[in-house]
Amino acid sequence: MPLFKADFHNHTLLSPCGDLDMTPESIIDEALRHGIDIIGITDHNSTRHCRLAEYYSKNRNIFVLCGAEVTTQEEAHCLAFFPNHEKLDAFQAFIDAHLPDIPNNPDFFGDQIQIDEEMNIIYEEPRLLTSALSASIEDIEKEVHKLGGIFIPAHIDKQKNSVLSQLGFIPFDLNYEAVEISKNGDPEQLLKMHPYLKNKPFVRGSDAHFLNDIGTNTCHLEMETRNFDAIKNSIKK
Repeated sequence: MPLFKADFHNHTLLSPCGDLDMTPESIIDEALRHGIDIIGITDHNSTRHCRLAEYYSKNRNIFVLCGAEVTTQEEAHCLAFFPNHEKLDAFQAFIDAHLPDIPNNPDFFGDQIQIDEEMNIIYEEPRLLTSALSASIEDIEKEVHKLGGIFIPAHIDKQKNSVLSQLGFIPFDLNYEAVEISKNGDPEQLLKMHPYLKNKPFVRGSDAHFLNDIGTNTCHLEMETRNFDAIKNSIKK
């Protein structure tokens, strides 16, 4: 069965911490240069650049996994991916309803701009996208799965903004397809500290904020073809 190289975690220039060179077009170009078959678009608390990344992937040998990196009420980061635009838009509405009205300061945090195919700025998010949503990790997970999505607690080995750093453990009733570990994450050490993760899949993502970060932390999925359902099933295995 074919193996597909995946990088689940990448930020565009819409994220305030994303470099301005991280346009959806540049991300797709860079991912292809690294032989990546599946690229996740995961801006902080926003899905607004996923369609543009898909536009630049057309007729090219790469699949765009559309989603976001959400910050829970507990300030834990989690990746969420969705099967189609309808579900993606529904989750964006959920984010918009739970993102607090804290204004962004571009000079301090960075710009939060959405562009179109002509590199024109078509939207600037006024609220700070790195804020914690007014929804718990359990509520967000339930919303993701209600929409048929994939839910992955992000970089669980990190000492900041991970479910383990914020809660000390992963809630036992939380439903998640996998957990993500960072570039320096050690699965064996994590399993020693958290043996309940023994039968859970581990995935890797670059958490790229700059073009040279793309493809630095990848994993491989075994499946017949690239589509959302195949990716979801392969992750579970």
